[in-house]
Amino acid sequence: MKTKYGLHGKLKATKGKGPELTTILLQAARLVSTAEGCHIYLVSRDLEEPDAVWVTEVWDSKVDHDESLKREEVRALIGKAMPLLDGQPERGLELEVIGGVGI
Repeated sequence: MKTKYGLHGKLKATKGKGPELTTILLQAARLVSTAEGCHIYLVSRDLEEPDAVWVTEVWDSKVDHDESLKREEVRALIGKAMPLLDGQPERGLELEVIGGVGI
């Protein structure tokens, strides 16, 4: 069985900037939807922290994920998102995705 590479991480925006960060991450989702190896880029709002956004990703490989970060349009969105963050992004969980619905 071939597994996939997964990431699950939380990004916390400064007070009141959660909706703006969410918009940028949804733009990123549209961009990577055509990236090689991308299966899922899920953006979720935290119900207990209105300025926290969770991103769940599933890729064929870590290499595919890392290559997506080199795209000029993705780099531009990262540049827009960074000033909105409340400190450095938390280190996300790296996962070995075994399978399930949608994969």
